[in-house]
Amino acid sequence: MNTELSRLAAEVGLNDPRQASLRLAFGLACADRIGHLLEDPRAIEGLAVAHAFLDGKADEAALKAARAELAAVANGHRGSNSIDGSAHAAVSATYAVANALASRALEAASYAAYAAVYAYGGYAITDPTAFEDEFAWQVQTLKALAQPNAKASLADPA
Repeated sequence: MNTELSRLAAEVGLNDPRQASLRLAFGLACADRIGHLLEDPRAIEGLAVAHAFLDGKADEAALKAARAELAAVANGHRGSNSIDGSAHAAVSATYAVANALASRALEAASYAAYAAVYAYGGYAITDPTAFEDEFAWQVQTLKALAQPNAKASLADPA
């Protein structure tokens, strides 16, 4: 668990209903960071729909449809065809997208961190230090997005 991120989320009121755009933008930033691990084209399309929504180019109905699609995709993910152990990374990445679209930003961040670490190899998941860089990036990104004049679709301030 990223305790610094949880503290910051409480500080900026991330779960406040008025922070829906911030939750979506932050969840998407986390999902974008591990987007290269996605294997299902529907997950990739879901990211595009959410970005279009934040940019005012898609409506709530499109976001809602993408959210439902991604929930089904994530829950039905069978893992990866890869023989290098990346199945967990692909599944976690898909759950990161699904949670981002559902405005569950901290859950999206958690799945994204696991996806990033699983991509190193399954062994890395048992080493808490393997998460440090991702956790620091998440805190930095939420801080940047929470600034009053931040662009809601900021993807990667690092």
